[in-house]
Amino acid sequence: MTTLRLWVSRTARPVLLAGACLVFASLSPLAAAPDPAPVSPLARLKAGNDRYVKGTMTSVNTGAVARQALTGDQHPSAMVLSCADARVPPEFVFNAGLGDLLVVRTAGAVVDRAVMATLEYGSEYLHIPLLVVMGHESCDVVKAAVESSQIEGPNLDYVAKAIRAGTMRSTAEQKELRTAILANVEQVINDAMAGSLILRQAAATGRLQVVGAYHDLGTGAVVFSDPVGATATTAPAHK
Repeated sequence: MTTLRLWVSRTARPVLLAGACLVFASLSPLAAAPDPAPVSPLARLKAGNDRYVKGTMTSVNTGAVARQALTGDQHPSAMVLSCADARVPPEFVFNAGLGDLLVVRTAGAVVDRAVMATLEYGSEYLHIPLLVVMGHESCDVVKAAVESSQIEGPNLDYVAKAIRAGTMRSTAEQKELRTAILANVEQVINDAMAGSLILRQAAATGRLQVVGAYHDLGTGAVVFSDPVGATATTAPAHK
């Protein structure tokens, strides 16, 4: 099973990518300044979330010019697989504009074949270098799956079984909803990697970075796990 390492405490704020230090080399007055280091997709998400937390969100590309520019092609910098909960729209959480993110949302972020196909499309055809699987505080669907032994309807039951596959922990752990939500994020990543050779190969070759995340509704902050390795090779743990 893939392990999400080094989850940050719920009170921690996202850490922004440190700026390059100024180096006063013996350059002539006419020497050109070096180009700034490119910002990674993950650092861009962290910076956008920091603006969201601080209430300093910048204007994003949603106007007519941006819309027209995107009619021909798209180049999202990240995929975000998250819960469909109305309180956690990734575009707001990461202060992103049109064309910036490929967003996939389902109850509990549970994956099925349509979700898998969307992630594979993003990785293989849009060449998106980052996949973030994001859970969130007070997730109703995880809470229902953990606390209820019977969910009405076969479709909701499918979602509940998928969530329970990753949350079958001790009684004490199940009482802590945040623990169950993090376990579900881990299970979703396992299911995605186990169910897709395309995603495993992309992660193994470094073309795709996969990261878990947790969104605190109260503060707005998102904390991230360490990148996850492409080690899953078995089928998903639920039917």
